[in-house]
Amino acid sequence: MKGNKNGGVGIAPEHRKRIAGDLGRLLADTYLLQLKTQNYHWNVTGPMFVQLHALFETQYEQLSEAVDELAERIRALGEPAPGTFRQFKDLASVKEDDSLPEAKEMVRLLAECHEVCARNTRQVIPRADEAGDDVTADLLTERLAAHEKSVWMLRAILG
Repeated sequence: MKGNKNGGVGIAPEHRKRIAGDLGRLLADTYLLQLKTQNYHWNVTGPMFVQLHALFETQYEQLSEAVDELAERIRALGEPAPGTFRQFKDLASVKEDDSLPEAKEMVRLLAECHEVCARNTRQVIPRADEAGDDVTADLLTERLAAHEKSVWMLRAILG
């Protein structure tokens, strides 16, 4: 269909651009959370080492898959996906640690980061719905569920 102003995917260009921007911020948050989780996986110590080492590995592997899914969705919407540390740092709400916390603090910080990601994701879902972007809304609903489950697991460790 020549001249399709919705870019062939049925979503108006202004909506695609806005949603891709939202997804870019979620991608940055997810990438930095993945990196933080992997760092904690490598460096956790203490009485719960085995359990936390395994949990952090599971979580950073899931986040790695999510990074790819978010970037591919941005591309499917016709926009470039952010992919540099500078872009991620500029776009992200999740912040890096300047120090290496104790195990319990790692758990608390990761729970807080997942909560940030959940809140940010929850804000984008209605915008995707309004634009008729069911694919993005579905992807984000899955991401939201994953973040909420991670928060639950991490908060359960804290008691």
